[in-house]
Amino acid sequence: MQFTPSYIELYEKGELKLRAEKAFEAYRNCNVCPHHCRVDRFTSELGTCLSGVDPVVSSYTLHFGEEPVISGTKGAGNIFFGNCNLKCIFCQNYEISQNYKEEEKHIVSIEKLAGIMIELQEKGAHNIGLVSPTHFVPSILKSLLIAAEKGLKIPIIYNSNGYDSVEMLKLLDGVVDIYLPDIKYGRDEYGRKYSNGENYFTFAKEAVKEMYRQTGNILQIEDGIARRGLIIRHLVLPNDLSETGEVFKFISEELGRDVHLSLMSQYYPVHRAFKEILLNRKLREREYEKALELLDKYGLHKGWVQELDSFEHYRPDFTGDRENPFGNK
Repeated sequence: MQFTPSYIELYEKGELKLRAEKAFEAYRNCNVCPHHCRVDRFTSELGTCLSGVDPVVSSYTLHFGEEPVISGTKGAGNIFFGNCNLKCIFCQNYEISQNYKEEEKHIVSIEKLAGIMIELQEKGAHNIGLVSPTHFVPSILKSLLIAAEKGLKIPIIYNSNGYDSVEMLKLLDGVVDIYLPDIKYGRDEYGRKYSNGENYFTFAKEAVKEMYRQTGNILQIEDGIARRGLIIRHLVLPNDLSETGEVFKFISEELGRDVHLSLMSQYYPVHRAFKEILLNRKLREREYEKALELLDKYGLHKGWVQELDSFEHYRPDFTGDRENPFGNK
């Protein structure tokens, strides 16, 4: 039987419209993410994400560099949102995440975003991958409502940095089919210092637990493509600034050993990481081996691990062709 995304039922019942309207009100005294800036985004007030109500779509493309069950053979229909709510000093997408003056050129209407979703579906995308969507959740819900009216019927993936609001995530219950969050750090101090995310690990744990509540620990796969579930990403940082052991301990003890994990070694110094002595080099072999050993220690055997040289293959360039920043053929 063909998979039907759960947002279709919400749309048909009128619930998706109600969710979108409720979420949109959060912009007036913005608490869309854990920063709780309390600015009125309907006016010219700007919070940490430096964004208004209309979404910033920095790029959208068929992407083949995600986990195999996400990219498949036809590609993930990724939509990259600009002006991230975190400010990671090593962000590999810093050209769009921390360059808001340039990204003002890429502000689109809610209707246009809906059209992009339909366009990606027509190009054969297995899914719609919302990349760095946290600060635009209300706008995305309104766009999805329009897209559903126009015939969108492929799964929605919520690919976030983990610094998410539980209140907003609850509005996505039954809307998002696959959650693909990062857990960047296992210590709040590092999240504050390197990503400008106060209490990052504390908030990320609560966010991921809510995602888990919605999807459970079973990753539903049909014809080699993920349809519903949770995949947690963790990027290993030099000098164990990611506190990988603490992250794995949380996953194993509070979510369970059946959760799918994507362990990434693709770190390389970029943006402002060159100025930080603990982050100004690529990952060492022994550092990655230690992370692999921790997978065994905590019994986390489901998912994917990157090869150590993966940093050579993941180098997006958003300064040139926005339709092909990863060099996809």
